[in-house]
Amino acid sequence: MERPNSQKEINEPGGLRLVPEPKERFLPRVEKQFVSYMFLRVNPEWRKLDAEKKQHFKKEFESVYREFESDFLLFSYSLVGFDSKADLMFWRVGTSLDLVQEMTAKLYRTDLGNYLETADNYLSVTKKMMFVSDSTEDRCHVNAGEKKYLFIYPCAKSREWYALPNAERDGLIEESFMVGKKFPNIKIHLTHAFGFSEQDYVISFETDEPRDFLALAEELRQSSASRFTVLGMPVYTCRQRSLSECLDALG
Repeated sequence: MERPNSQKEINEPGGLRLVPEPKERFLPRVEKQFVSYMFLRVNPEWRKLDAEKKQHFKKEFESVYREFESDFLLFSYSLVGFDSKADLMFWRVGTSLDLVQEMTAKLYRTDLGNYLETADNYLSVTKKMMFVSDSTEDRCHVNAGEKKYLFIYPCAKSREWYALPNAERDGLIEESFMVGKKFPNIKIHLTHAFGFSEQDYVISFETDEPRDFLALAEELRQSSASRFTVLGMPVYTCRQRSLSECLDALG
């Protein structure tokens, strides 16, 4: 993530600021990150192409993808065999929305891109209130891509949730956090989507053992905070693989 970007945010409660304000230079700056989960589905016509043409198209697509490796934390996941809605997912973490759009447009302009359509797309931003495994960990940046499996859980809370006193909400969040602490091999990322979509949060769970995630999900559903969840589906199951492996899995 070497490309400089002037779109930095001043650490001010209550909002997302996309332009710097020199008058407040005395305030500590926190560079928040945009987080993109882009799910793609391949058109069945792709599988009818001959092997040589598909190989050429995949190389072109991979070349464009590699152009952005210095701009993002960038990870590719295969959903083949796990989900009927999507075949491929890109997890992108960076500091520029413009680069998210630029990368997506360039991928769609490739020959392989002609056979891809967006199955789902979740955009969120990091904030200090994140579930982390270590209290010394940087809470404004996502340390991503450490495990084989990633489970994506977009959710929204009811109006009753926001009517609760702050102390009560904090207590319910703490309860959920303590459930997560029972599973030290699962890393939980909570990012904020309010304003970008109908979701309030996008929560992702990284683990090498899917069965442990199922146990965690069951316990979280029984927590007191779960009764305030109004949108909590779908949950995507993603397997991290190299881009070439993900593309080969498309057929």
